[in-house]
Amino acid sequence: MSFISTNALKAHQMIPGYFGRFIHSQNMTVVYWDIKAGHQVPKHNHPHEMIVNCIEGEFEFTVAEETRLMKAGDIAIVPCNVLHYGFARTDCKCIDIFNPIREDYKF
Repeated sequence: MSFISTNALKAHQMIPGYFGRFIHSQNMTVVYWDIKAGHQVPKHNHPHEMIVNCIEGEFEFTVAEETRLMKAGDIAIVPCNVLHYGFARTDCKCIDIFNPIREDYKF
């Protein structure tokens, strides 16, 4: 078993306003996001199943055709290959969990 401090991980800006700290296990990728208010992640999909957990702030998130305003404690599940996108109404902290591993997120 390994122990990691998220404070020790370097943040990478993946798109404007989205700063992620990445952890990879054998089968999953976990991303701790710090998102700046007013920034969006464009419509996209990927072959990974994803769970989004809003920890702080207000994040407007759309999965397929359903849009919700996520707040602390809210969780969204995004199936594989389903179109999704989001917009940070305030500064936000979110955790994304992907299965399988996001090879494109390895640094």
